[in-house]
Amino acid sequence: MIMRAPQFERLFRIAASLDVDKDDLKRLSDFLGKKIYDLLVVAERNAKYNARDVIYEADLPVTKGLQETMREFEQLDVAPELEPVLDHLAGLPPLDLEVSDEVRARLPKLAGALVVAAARVIRELDPEVKNPRTEHWERLERVFDLLL
Repeated sequence: MIMRAPQFERLFRIAASLDVDKDDLKRLSDFLGKKIYDLLVVAERNAKYNARDVIYEADLPVTKGLQETMREFEQLDVAPELEPVLDHLAGLPPLDLEVSDEVRARLPKLAGALVVAAARVIRELDPEVKNPRTEHWERLERVFDLLL
């Protein structure tokens, strides 16, 4: 799992007043792993385009909105750990290029920002929802697949 259950539950509560449970953790963890990997794949393409053999922070396709969400996440006093993120990514197809230490260090904050953004998107998709259901998670994934 990319994030411990209490962190995940707290972020969803703070970000969008949503109640989630441990059953949602696997779904969120898979979602985060996929989105972080997607960002790294694009970052790898950017690094190759710039004739580098290492992925640097500037290669990450982080939008203005995601940057702002990362700043907001940093204010929340929730610190995901790097090791679970790296463990999850290790199970995915390897990248051709090495990931820099600065990018590795940024991955937990990126994961946290994606959790905050996910909670807010679910809230926007259904302002009345208290506990996200399968259809909320499916719609969330479709939205993020369009944007990231």
